[in-house]
Amino acid sequence: MPAVTADTLTLPRLPKLPDATTGWRRVAKVVTAQKHLEGEGFQVRRPFPGVDLPLADPFLLLDHMGAVEYAPGEAKGTPWHPHRGFETVTYIIDGAFQHRDTTGGGGRIADGGTQWMTAASGIQHIEQPPPELVAKGGLFHGVQLWVNLPRAQKWVDPRYQDIRAGDVTLLSSADGASLVRVIAGSVGGFDGPGVTYTPINYVHATVAPGARLELPWPRDFTALVYVLSGRGTVGAEQVALDEGRLAVLGGSHHAGDQDGIVVQAADTQPVSSKNGWEILILGGLPLREPVARYGPFVMNTKDEIVQAFEDFQAGRMGQVPAAELPHRSATDQAL
Repeated sequence: MPAVTADTLTLPRLPKLPDATTGWRRVAKVVTAQKHLEGEGFQVRRPFPGVDLPLADPFLLLDHMGAVEYAPGEAKGTPWHPHRGFETVTYIIDGAFQHRDTTGGGGRIADGGTQWMTAASGIQHIEQPPPELVAKGGLFHGVQLWVNLPRAQKWVDPRYQDIRAGDVTLLSSADGASLVRVIAGSVGGFDGPGVTYTPINYVHATVAPGARLELPWPRDFTALVYVLSGRGTVGAEQVALDEGRLAVLGGSHHAGDQDGIVVQAADTQPVSSKNGWEILILGGLPLREPVARYGPFVMNTKDEIVQAFEDFQAGRMGQVPAAELPHRSATDQAL
């Protein structure tokens, strides 16, 4: 699992949080990701939706793709399809993916890179493995997160951010044992490169075997911990969490001067996690707005969903290049 690696002893360190004055977030719920087939037939593990949406707000969906070793000809992607009302954030840990959209955005995402597509008022895109991965096979591992947009931003113009592996903010735990990658948001005063409409934190951490990682956390943010590989515990009460499981964190037992998230990796890890426990730590400011969702559209009302389908069918979400037209989108096939 290369993603982005570094010598943790040379990186800026997160602060050591004082136990007496820190309100440690407690685990409210643990969810096991369910398996689904997406796109042209690739498997994902999806921990949410499934939990109550208010617990994940402002996030809508998390798909964990892999880790999988594809044989030649096995790698698959998605056909052209539309989105409106939210953002898709695709983070590739191992291997590569290609993206194109109807605004001309896109490119190759590989080994620690992130594509941040703000669908907003409407866009179509296609996500495919690169030709060499299809032809030769190889390791692939990534995640896609859907971030809801506030009502006022659902109608802004689409945009695209290419966050390369070298752009990610790298930090070390207070003891220098664990690597923290900040893709978006702010942790301990260190900002990630992702530009967001909705205030969120998006963190990928590799927690060394047996090590403890503490993160200061905004009191008004939700908090989620998802395991990419390996095993460990979450919260001061040390709730066990292994690969494919999500911990939803609630409030703390007592109100300290600041909130914090604490996790600890198990002393021994499976071979797939020889470098440590691999976790995503996510959270954001809840929107607390009505959610109407159907397939690739997430709006505030049912009427806006109907309008989204009408706009898509009328070609108001961009035009697929002519050479691609015979490959109809999944949504179009369903209509």
